[in-house]
Amino acid sequence: MVTSVTGTTPSTSTSTSSPDAMSQLSSNFSTFLTLLTTQLKNQDPTSPMDSNTFTQQLVMYSQVEQQINTNDNLKTLISQGTTNAGSTAATYLGKKVSVTNGNGSLTNGSATWTYTLNAASATTQLAITDSNGQTVYTTTGETTSGNHSFTWNGKDINGNQLADGTYKLTVTAADSASNKVTTSVASAGTISQIDMTSGTPQLVVGNMELGLGDIAVLGN
Repeated sequence: MVTSVTGTTPSTSTSTSSPDAMSQLSSNFSTFLTLLTTQLKNQDPTSPMDSNTFTQQLVMYSQVEQQINTNDNLKTLISQGTTNAGSTAATYLGKKVSVTNGNGSLTNGSATWTYTLNAASATTQLAITDSNGQTVYTTTGETTSGNHSFTWNGKDINGNQLADGTYKLTVTAADSASNKVTTSVASAGTISQIDMTSGTPQLVVGNMELGLGDIAVLGN
């Protein structure tokens, strides 16, 4: 699991190895202004600059200035949004949540999910995939409508014990006429940390990292 920072607010930084687009734009703005001033100073009084050309240059000048202002405003909005997201994520620390994207945490060789069938099925298939999307285990599930619980011991199809980590349960069901039955999958856990290393808050539940949109709060 990646190293995480608990309850902290991210800092916005720019890599020194990549060019700063804002600095380049400001440099272009200064260069353009210098060239325009020099052009005006050195124009032939008997043959002044065409008014249309001068107007076009002023329009270019204005557009560059507006772009600089726009970039400044965008940086401010991004910084505020990241800070607000980090503050919101911090309020989830210690709360029990329902994970709604199908992922579950295999911890100490055990992972538990609940799944729901909106109607009775003739066949129900359960498939577990690892973080690379590879299917590691399959089995049959319940066929009655309603909520069901499934606990996995962390062993793959061949009986090998897999490493703790994040795994996803997918439930596929069909009725006797081979019509698809709507299903949903969830797992539960407690948020222990907030990982801000990527700049976007990730909620740590067991061995999983989740986005804010992947959870529903159950309680304290």
